[in-house]
Amino acid sequence: MISVIPAPTAVLIPGTGSDEVLVRAVFARPLAALGVDLVAPPPPPGGELARGYLTLLDTVANERAVPILVGGISFGAHLAAEWAVRNPGRCAGLLAALPAWNGPPGQAPASLAAKLSADLVARDGVKPALAASIEGVPGWLADELSRHGMDAQALQKLEALQAQVLSAQRLGTVAQDARSRLELLNARLDEAVARAVELSLSAEDATALTGLGGDVDSLVGEMESLRSALDEVGRAGRGATATGTA
Repeated sequence: MISVIPAPTAVLIPGTGSDEVLVRAVFARPLAALGVDLVAPPPPPGGELARGYLTLLDTVANERAVPILVGGISFGAHLAAEWAVRNPGRCAGLLAALPAWNGPPGQAPASLAAKLSADLVARDGVKPALAASIEGVPGWLADELSRHGMDAQALQKLEALQAQVLSAQRLGTVAQDARSRLELLNARLDEAVARAVELSLSAEDATALTGLGGDVDSLVGEMESLRSALDEVGRAGRGATATGTA
């Protein structure tokens, strides 16, 4: 009697915002060369993306006579690893591309990729960053990345958001500088008050009190200037908020 050993099956899940087309483009040929059947499900409908994928892994595993390979890209790899830990008897292996991480990001590939992408956007802007992401990569991968790129409206919104973030950072710097100046002015004002009390008690001549009065006038002027600066920061912050919610 000859028994037929079924071909191994790999169920691979896309990352957030991606789909089964990208999974097939990445994994279909190398898995076929190894004699592995690929199951690349489309994203489940509705809001419970993670639960839907985990349920699908259960379904496929129940339909197969032997344990299955599971894996995916980014968020999909994370879900596959979670399922594998819960189902060691039904899992034959794990294929993880840029998996997410738990705890401190450290040198996790997905963390490094996210940081490099964010730094590139901050340095060059959104459009150049998107163009750089496909520069020098194989044609099939460039096509897939472009297919998942942003449309003009989404790109415009992202650029507006980036401008608001930069504006908020500048306002934060101004506000921190104002707080530091205010602390210094308060300390100087306390010194001036203490000096005024000292001079009044010692009954020294009026020349010293006149000089102290000039110092107080200077402090009052600086505090008024600081108040105006803080008001301007407040108005700018309210304007940025209104623009972001429009």
